[in-house]
Amino acid sequence: MKSATLLAAVAASAVMATAGLGSVALAADLPSRTAAPMAPVEPIVPVFTWTGFYVGVNAGYGWNTNDSNGEAFVPGVGYIGSSDSDGGFVGGGQIGYNYQFGQFVAGVEADIQYADLNSDNNNGYYYSGAGGYYGSNSNGVEWFGTVRARLGFAIDRALIYATGGFAYGGGGGSNGGYYNGYYFDNSDDIRTGWTLGGGLEYAFTDNLTARVEGLYVNLGKSGNNGYVYDTAYAAGDRKDTEFGVVRAGLNYKFSSF
Repeated sequence: MKSATLLAAVAASAVMATAGLGSVALAADLPSRTAAPMAPVEPIVPVFTWTGFYVGVNAGYGWNTNDSNGEAFVPGVGYIGSSDSDGGFVGGGQIGYNYQFGQFVAGVEADIQYADLNSDNNNGYYYSGAGGYYGSNSNGVEWFGTVRARLGFAIDRALIYATGGFAYGGGGGSNGGYYNGYYFDNSDDIRTGWTLGGGLEYAFTDNLTARVEGLYVNLGKSGNNGYVYDTAYAAGDRKDTEFGVVRAGLNYKFSSF
């Protein structure tokens, strides 16, 4: 009896051990629980903005928009005189700042330019056998600069804008003449006025932009008020010094981030 009981206990232990080994094997066959790999994070690309300081250069063509005509009156002859108005190269540099809010861009810009703009008006006559007069007026411009406000509308990297403000310049205005062998001169120095225009600018990169711009510049009146000798009159020529400019430019925009 004791032997039978011992054998039953051994058999039960063997069965339990076998069941335990099967559970371990079944657990080994189950898939392991691991976390799914994370997707790579894309770098955040900043949206382009026109906000920031910039410096640049420009070059183009300018032309006088005022055809000034000088004339002189000679008794028994009438008025005589001539005029000449032409254009030439303009070029220089600019510096400015833009601030973008929504699709609108506001800014301020200052520039200084070399200008090959001349407008000469010659008028003269010969008076009596011993005396004579020859006079000339010039309201050309050899250099000019502007300080302007800008307001534009941005379409992504393109900017359409209007601009206007203060203008100054000079270097080409003088009034002189000969009378009885004597020469007199009344030269103009710096003249001031205003300017108005507009343009289109495009940003090829975040830092490099190119533009095409047109300006009308008016530097006020220059010339003389005329000369009188006896019954002869040499008419003066007080006309506006005004000219147009079309120019292309390149700007380097400093990062605004």
